[in-house]
Amino acid sequence: MKVPHARSCIAAGLMLLLLSTSASASPTLKRDSHGHDVLLLQQKLKDIGYHITVTDGIFGAETERAVEEFQRDQSIKITGIVTNSTWRALKNAKERKGGGAALVQLPSSKPSSDPSPLPKGKLVPNNTPILEKSQVPALIATATQYIGTPYAFGGTTPKAFDCSGYLQYVFARHGISIPRLADEQYRLGTSTKSSSHLVPGDLVFFTTYTSGVSHCGIYLGDGKFIHASSSRGVRIDELSNSYWKPRYYGGKHIVK
Repeated sequence: MKVPHARSCIAAGLMLLLLSTSASASPTLKRDSHGHDVLLLQQKLKDIGYHITVTDGIFGAETERAVEEFQRDQSIKITGIVTNSTWRALKNAKERKGGGAALVQLPSSKPSSDPSPLPKGKLVPNNTPILEKSQVPALIATATQYIGTPYAFGGTTPKAFDCSGYLQYVFARHGISIPRLADEQYRLGTSTKSSSHLVPGDLVFFTTYTSGVSHCGIYLGDGKFIHASSSRGVRIDELSNSYWKPRYYGGKHIVK
């Protein structure tokens, strides 16, 4: 199965973290670390042929063993901990002899009767509100319908979503065609750095592993947002959450 050609928030993040981020800014990852950086590490190791069966953003025993194998192959001190030296080696790592495994999307835990494929119309304009206030309740109802749907790199359907694929799908269900990528979605609406100025239906963006936008969600009100989490799939979280608060990049007003 081929990796989808459309870049996702995680696809872009993988390249940016491994190819653009300076070594001094690279995160240290070890057993029990979790989040987007771990997901990117797992996907990179899997792509170059190391044994990773689940890319879930959780640094467990399997990920630790894969890191140790990579460090051994690269003549790096074998610690199972990802520091600058391991990130540098990953930056230019080629596929391991014997080949790597292709990415497989996780199956959906529930059937879907959604129309497929969804109609694709002309993309909405940037820098202007695109969502009628009267549409917000229905759009949020659609968004919450998919709570529990698993995450998958490149996922764009109810079988599995990534963050920007989820937003694109939800808006398409209401006849609104938005871009595929998180950084392109950030061009929609008008900017607000303060979360206190958000209204339900607006978009929220985060930076998780490098400068700029790398994750997105829909604001629900009362400090909550819904998104496709790399570790737990579609879920509702608080903007004040200890993980998301320091990573909040800004909101975009899209409600008219």
